[in-house]
Amino acid sequence: MARPGLRVKLSSIWRVFWLMRTVVDFALPQETYAPHSIRTEGHLTLGGLFPVHARGADGTPCGDLKKENGIQRLEAMMYALDQINQDEQLLPNITLGARVLDTCSRDTYALEQSLTFVQALITKDTSDVRCTNGEPPVFVKPEKVVGVIGASASSVSIMVANILRLFQIPQISYASTAPELSDDRRYDFFSRVVPPDSFQAQAMVDIIRALGWTYVSTIASEGSYGEKGVEAFTQLSKEAGGICIAQSLKIPHNPKLEDYDKAIQQLLETQHSRAVIIFASEEDIRGVLNATKRANQVGHFLWIGSDSWGAKTSPTHQLEDVAVGAVTILPKRSSIKGFDEYFTALTLENNRRNVWFAEFWEENFDCRLLSASKREDTSRKCTGQERIGINSKYEQEGKVQFVIDAVYAMAHALHNMHRDLCPDHLGVCPQMESAEGKILLKYIRNTSFNGSAGTSVVFNKNGDAPGRYDLFQFQMTNSSTPEYKVVGQWVETLQLRLEELQWPDGEQEVPISVCSLPCKTGERKKRVKGMPCCWHCELCDGYRYQYDETSCSLCAYNMRPNPNRTACQPIPIVKLEWHSPWAIIPVFLAMLGIIATIFVMATFVRYNDTPIVRASGRELSYVLLTGIFLCYIITFLMIAKPDVAVCAFRRIFLGLGMCISYAALLTKTNRIYRIFEQGKQTVTAPRFISPTSQIAITSSLICVQLLGVLVWFAVDPPNTIVDYDEQKTIDPMLARGVLKCDITDLQIICSLGYSILLMVTCTIYAIKTRDVPEDFNEAKPIGFTMYTTCIVWLAFIPIFFGTAQSAEKLYIQTTTLTISMNLSASVALGMLYMPKVYIIIFHPELNVQKRKRSFKAVVTAATMSSRLSQKPNERPNGEAKTELCENPAADPMIVRMKTEMIDSSCKSHITGSKGLLSHNASNHVERSWHPQVHQPLNPSLNYAYEMTDFPGNFSKHPTLVTLICHQPNELACTLYVCLRTTV
Repeated sequence: MARPGLRVKLSSIWRVFWLMRTVVDFALPQETYAPHSIRTEGHLTLGGLFPVHARGADGTPCGDLKKENGIQRLEAMMYALDQINQDEQLLPNITLGARVLDTCSRDTYALEQSLTFVQALITKDTSDVRCTNGEPPVFVKPEKVVGVIGASASSVSIMVANILRLFQIPQISYASTAPELSDDRRYDFFSRVVPPDSFQAQAMVDIIRALGWTYVSTIASEGSYGEKGVEAFTQLSKEAGGICIAQSLKIPHNPKLEDYDKAIQQLLETQHSRAVIIFASEEDIRGVLNATKRANQVGHFLWIGSDSWGAKTSPTHQLEDVAVGAVTILPKRSSIKGFDEYFTALTLENNRRNVWFAEFWEENFDCRLLSASKREDTSRKCTGQERIGINSKYEQEGKVQFVIDAVYAMAHALHNMHRDLCPDHLGVCPQMESAEGKILLKYIRNTSFNGSAGTSVVFNKNGDAPGRYDLFQFQMTNSSTPEYKVVGQWVETLQLRLEELQWPDGEQEVPISVCSLPCKTGERKKRVKGMPCCWHCELCDGYRYQYDETSCSLCAYNMRPNPNRTACQPIPIVKLEWHSPWAIIPVFLAMLGIIATIFVMATFVRYNDTPIVRASGRELSYVLLTGIFLCYIITFLMIAKPDVAVCAFRRIFLGLGMCISYAALLTKTNRIYRIFEQGKQTVTAPRFISPTSQIAITSSLICVQLLGVLVWFAVDPPNTIVDYDEQKTIDPMLARGVLKCDITDLQIICSLGYSILLMVTCTIYAIKTRDVPEDFNEAKPIGFTMYTTCIVWLAFIPIFFGTAQSAEKLYIQTTTLTISMNLSASVALGMLYMPKVYIIIFHPELNVQKRKRSFKAVVTAATMSSRLSQKPNERPNGEAKTELCENPAADPMIVRMKTEMIDSSCKSHITGSKGLLSHNASNHVERSWHPQVHQPLNPSLNYAYEMTDFPGNFSKHPTLVTLICHQPNELACTLYVCLRTTV
């Protein structure tokens, strides 16, 4: 397979040969091949190419006459030549002639016509040619064309430029704007006084962006002008970004109505793309507008027309309603007043050099000159007295200025070349006649002068003029007659007066032409694959914010999106406030508890030496009350604003209050348990039951808690943190950072764990001492206290850990913890001290000194009470059972008692300091005894005595005697006696 580069090269070579053959074949007198042309004499001849006629239909090369684009532009060249030839400063002693041809708006026809320009450069061999008389023929050498003005359409200019460059004939176009012609390697002899469509396309891109349109369609006429213009627009829109092409349509050569209708239907497939870019010929523009009207879509499309539309009336004639709102572009121009005077003064008499002027006259005035006229739509005869602008409408065509500037550019280049090549020669010198076209091209590219409109005319290295455009809009006026209005300009940058724009159907705001509506703030664009201007809007939800148009980003852990989700803002920091309902309840309970604790403590201090206070164990009571007080105080530390000091005190006092309380209670219950347990085995007192020992034991237990806190301080110093996870809700607006101490839930439980261990141990001892005689040494109140406390803390644990994931964790856990500690303290305070305070304050008669009892008496009472509570079948073998006499003596000073023998190996005896022993037949003994009482007896209390005054041989055996008072008389009591001996 041949390489692409080789194919292109061979194609170019073939084209050159084809062109050369065509030139040779058509190298005959111009009258034969250009019968309809304008020819004026001059020292130097300039060629001219103008679209005098439109394209013909059905194979006919030429169609209707084009008054503005054809005749006016042609006459502009003739006008410029007249001005130059009359100018004594420009090309003095040199006149410029012209050879003007009609292109019929068709590139192939224009190529045939342009062969006329190269005839003088072709040498033909006529040596074998003879006339009938045998003489060699005399050939009239055609004039040499030094340069060509034209063409108008880019497709025509491209075709002509290919042949003119072969013969090095410079070409200056007045209207061809195709970007392809900027290629200096292929079209090196081509120049233009109008800017290329690359500038025009850039202006269109700027207009689209200024109007906020992102989704547009394009329509191009088949050929270099339309296709290259759309190609330039597409490329620039991609580079600019934000503009997408919805449809890119092409109108074929020789289009039919169906082609235009099909194009409109295709445009309607993308309803949101209302803006349409048109790079098309006048005929195609008019065809598209007609098809839009047939589709009943008047006002739907928003047209952006290229310079081929410009400010012309022909494309919009009788289609004004469809074209309203169209924004068009035209290279910046000015109306040439001199040309208006020249053109309106033309008549059939003074303009015989223009072979098409008679046809123009008929068309312009709608009349017929001769019977042989081609016009058949009118019978009105022309008088020749009609005047342009008076009997017909006249408006200077937009490209007239550029035609004049193109002719002047060629004249200035010739003038400069004549000055350099013929410095001392009047007229055209031989050096100038023989100069190659590339020399003239060099002078053209270096030409710089003020044009007919006062603007500078210059060329860049590619032969292009700078981009300067006027922007027009086709608007309805007060007279309801639409017309073009200048709404801005483009000179390297866009200057568009948006407030002057008008839109179809009276829309006040700029209509939209977008694939997707803009996303709201806080939403990102999720692009549709393959359509960068189409997207779905997706909310940046959660803790994300809109980072840019197409992406969301996650806020930092301590930030949340602002309300419109365009940035992040700090998450508000909260703490448990004093006025919160979560704080009011525990604070209220704590204050009541503190007041009650202070009251109890004050009462005990006030009545410190009374029997009840002393019997309560003053030392441990004060320790216990201190722990209760600290349990209430911790509530205020838990609610206070966290800082390093508060966090340090929280660690210290969180478990210390409970530790002090339960350490004191554990010491008490342990003391009672040891006394009663050891009393079952011996009457020897247990160790460490004195008040000093009790304080020492309690202090040791408390020191374990303090030691743990010190280790905690060393390993993890106290600090405050802001916990953003605790209240990081689904809705970021509800998120809060919680200011709290750096204490985890596990650390709280560990801090309380030791106290809970003391509490459980104390409860176990309370259960073991539950059978102690009623009202004996606080055993039962302590037991009830511990049972209630266990229930409180068993309820605390599931609440505390069950709310660990709750958004209200801070409030629930703090409130639960403080209330649990308040309740624990209140239970201990209420059950252990309130009854005593009640007796002290309201029943002081009960707060009296009791009989002093030895430890042995206490042990005896405990032992006897325990044994008497057992069932007979549960007692050990050989143990006596004693019961109250059924019929006691009337004398209250004598106590009767009956003893039952359990077996023969153990005998029970009743003895006393003053008594009488007797036996009966049932092996029972009965004895009356008068006890020696040294102080009044309280009938509500139990007393135990150790009897050592035994008679006879019983004195060496201990006798346990329990005296239980059952009447409010001091001496009316029941005596229980059990003597254990071996007989």
